[in-house]
Amino acid sequence: MSQFDLRGIGMTSQRTRDRLVQRLREHGISDERVLAVIGEVPRHIFIDEALATRAYEDTALPIGHGQTISQPFIVALMTKTLLNKPRERVLEIGTGSGYQTAVLAALVKRVFTVERIQPLIERARERFRAMKLRNVRVKYDDGNLGWPDQGPFDGIIVTAAARSVPAALLEQLAVGGRLVIPVGGDRSQELKVIDKTEDGVQEESLEYVRFVPLLRGTVD
Repeated sequence: MSQFDLRGIGMTSQRTRDRLVQRLREHGISDERVLAVIGEVPRHIFIDEALATRAYEDTALPIGHGQTISQPFIVALMTKTLLNKPRERVLEIGTGSGYQTAVLAALVKRVFTVERIQPLIERARERFRAMKLRNVRVKYDDGNLGWPDQGPFDGIIVTAAARSVPAALLEQLAVGGRLVIPVGGDRSQELKVIDKTEDGVQEESLEYVRFVPLLRGTVD
């Protein structure tokens, strides 16, 4: 039985979802908590109906406004990297379709998510309501600013590529917290993992990735 309340939401076959989970396992995702959630979250409701048949492929898909829903492998990789230890309060920068948000909501106590494209955030809110996600708070704003009123956060995940790590996000990261963020330009981006300690920050690069850019400035 899924932990999500999906009454009224069309479902795809469990076999299709199981194949996706198996592909992720074959590609090195070994965190069974994350795999279980990926297998349960109804990814098809986060994309347009015209693309629903591709919902459980391990690929990024367009969601309009020049944005994409991330590849399930990347969602799983970023989630398991962020949650290397229990983290109660997580900030997500770039709500997008809301898929990554829903995955996080199944694994942490509170998710705060920020999006700067109004139509995307409105649709994401509808999906959260349909799924009865009561531990998600949404804000319409420039993600580079984070959510200072709600900080500090145990974890921060950024779903768009920044040219450099926004200072506001480092400030809002609690000591002992972890930030997972793609950094770079159009041609080359690295997925960086930044841990904040009493002595400062420790940074490592996980792998090369490809994300849409993290937009700056006034919200649309």
